[in-house]
Amino acid sequence: MWPDRRLIDLFKTELPIVQAPMAGVLDAELVIAAAQGGALGSLPCALLSAEKAREQVNIIRQRVAASVSINFFCHTPVAPDAAAEARWTQRLAPYYREFGLDPAAPHDAANRAPFDAAMCEVVEELKPEVVSFHFGLPEQRLLSRVKAAGCIVISSATTVKEAVWLEEHGVDAVIAQGAEAGGHRGMFLTDNIGEQPGTFALVPQVVDAVKVPVIACGGIADGRGIAAAFALGAAGVQIGSAYLRCPESKVSAAARAVLAEASDDSTVITNVMTGRPARGVVNRVMREVGPISPDAPSFPHAATALAPLKAAAEKQGRVDFTNLWAGQAIGMGREVPAAELTRALAGAALARLRQMAG
Repeated sequence: MWPDRRLIDLFKTELPIVQAPMAGVLDAELVIAAAQGGALGSLPCALLSAEKAREQVNIIRQRVAASVSINFFCHTPVAPDAAAEARWTQRLAPYYREFGLDPAAPHDAANRAPFDAAMCEVVEELKPEVVSFHFGLPEQRLLSRVKAAGCIVISSATTVKEAVWLEEHGVDAVIAQGAEAGGHRGMFLTDNIGEQPGTFALVPQVVDAVKVPVIACGGIADGRGIAAAFALGAAGVQIGSAYLRCPESKVSAAARAVLAEASDDSTVITNVMTGRPARGVVNRVMREVGPISPDAPSFPHAATALAPLKAAAEKQGRVDFTNLWAGQAIGMGREVPAAELTRALAGAALARLRQMAG
């Protein structure tokens, strides 16, 4: 049926589809539904405490027997820079005045923590079939513990150089993240977003450069995209934006309305929301302050001063300061249950592959 079964055999899933771990907009409910549809369900843990991650994985385990992936960031933390944060707050001061907020009031710090010993203990305890990382890999000591727990390790590459580095450091599969992809760029050996290749350019070059299976990611939202990824040599795909409008996602009603109207030219790469390049549907602050601003503090500290504005605007049903992470194929999304969507994507891909095979 599938021309390359390496990913299916590696993950022990029905389909070579990975549901992308999109932090902040999904929890166990969507992971379960995607797994019920035959995909590898992925739980984003970058915003979770160890206790919450444990709770979420246990919920998934109670509902499905399928393989599960849990995802972590592994960026190098940067200490808050008081001067930079003061400049950023000053840049946002007109918005604070508009919403009647005090810019001098203390804010809760952004909580995007990298993979650490506490989370490693959670992995060792829960033994998820797959652990995925973003922004490279954790330090070797932690990575060795993850592997010793019997977990398959995958991570994102945005260039061929990053893919080769990941293979050399022991990943079992590489996610080739093209520039079309929504959310944070997984880049870790470069900070030049202008050099980021698109999916169709990146995937075949990564396939040629590494021996491990390659998972195509970015701009893939229907059966044609999945079939194209296989034609380029990928062993599977990672799909994110297509799931955003599923009823199981935690996307707010206001954000859903914006996503439903989005088209091919609605997204940009921005550093305004968190301090690190990420692709999303343009909102007010991205348009007026960015999309790329030298004033944005380093990741994740740009999000700290935005949090009160986000909360105030959302109370009014507005998404002026809300992360609307999505890829360039967001206009192809549908309001379909995640399990049904997964099976529909796979069926359409197989039909297209049969057609291509003649």
